Amino acid sequence: MAKISKKLWLVVAPSILLLGALVLSFMVFLSKTNQSVRYTDDFVFDITGEDEFDAQIRALWQLSASYLRARPNLRLEITPVMANVVPYGINTFLEQEVELNKRERQVQIISDAGFKWIRQEFPWADIEVHAKGDYDDRRSGNSVDAWIKYDHIVDLAREYDLEVIARLSSPPAWAQESGDVNGAFAPPTSYDDFADYIYDVVDRYRGDVSYYQIWNEPNIYPEWGEQSVNPEDYTEMLCVAYRAVKSANADAVVLAAALAPTVALSARDLNDFVYLERMYQSGAADCFDIMSVQGYGLWSGPTDHRMHPRVINFARNKYIRDIMVAHNDSEKAIWISEMNWNALPDQSRIYPAYGQVTLEQQARWVPLAYERASREWPWIGVVNFWYFKRASDAEVDQSWYYFRMADYDFSLMPVYYSVKDYITDRNN
Repeated sequence: MAKISKKLWLVVAPSILLLGALVLSFMVFLSKTNQSVRYTDDFVFDITGEDEFDAQIRALWQLSASYLRARPNLRLEITPVMANVVPYGINTFLEQEVELNKRERQVQIISDAGFKWIRQEFPWADIEVHAKGDYDDRRSGNSVDAWIKYDHIVDLAREYDLEVIARLSSPPAWAQESGDVNGAFAPPTSYDDFADYIYDVVDRYRGDVSYYQIWNEPNIYPEWGEQSVNPEDYTEMLCVAYRAVKSANADAVVLAAALAPTVALSARDLNDFVYLERMYQSGAADCFDIMSVQGYGLWSGPTDHRMHPRVINFARNKYIRDIMVAHNDSEKAIWISEMNWNALPDQSRIYPAYGQVTLEQQARWVPLAYERASREWPWIGVVNFWYFKRASDAEVDQSWYYFRMADYDFSLMPVYYSVKDYITDRNN
């Protein structure tokens, strides 16, 4: 009988400890957060971002453990000015649409949903194509003013009352010492050439475009080309670009590149926290007005409150905020360059590199992401959905295609309607 009792205790004791840890996690969470922050009828989902029971139990255990670690310092003495903006943004690839009516149709649908921002790349290689100071595009055999396409995009944004976040990146081959041997995304050989291009863009669109982001995800391959990533070099380029923007338009706003969330510590891919720390040590604080992050949730929903430096979820921006506070840069806002969950179909047989959710989950979670950012993170400004659509179906065999809000033929996903309804409700 004693042996049976001992065996029973060996089974029951861990269960009691687990139950205690779960209860503790509830108590700690409630004591450290606003108890009125509820997003759904499922409180466990509201703190774990998990829909399934097994995943919720595991998440509660992990949540309780997260309070044993140092928490990010999120000190907020004043709300950053650039956080007090309409947050609804979306990424576009308008430059890919050859037909003008399709380009306008995109902008119209985006505007109809209530979005107020588009994040649109102005690729250097597509504007100053052949040589320095040469803004004629002769790739087709005919000479076309390379500005025309982007003038049209800017005109459409103005017509449909959208602000443009112009991403400046992707140098032409002539600006790289070895052509594009180092990759299409490698930085230019001369940062001064990049600065001259930036000056021309900012000067041309003065009064129409006021927000400029310098590069994208320079901490991972292939966004810094076929070479090792380098925070010090990016900071140097950022500072040169910052001066060029302000020289052309002193009122323009400069966004740092969004760093890719990664736990890697290699020459190819470098952890975003380490990369940002080295940027600050190189003097980056004086060279941007707004910090940028990526807001991918991957495998858990937007209400996931677990915090671990080696776990990537929607709340990762809190660690970036912590680094900013440590460098006395807390008065600056953070904007989320890309936010979404990947609705990769089960039948696709494509590896889920970015997590995997259903279209129904995506439609539920994206509005909740906007809601959480608004309620819990007063330092967050614009949150840009990734992305509206591509111009063709050439990438349907790639997992990242399934972040889209619309198919190439303008078939709208459920998330379009859920976001539209959410924005409408918030505006009423």
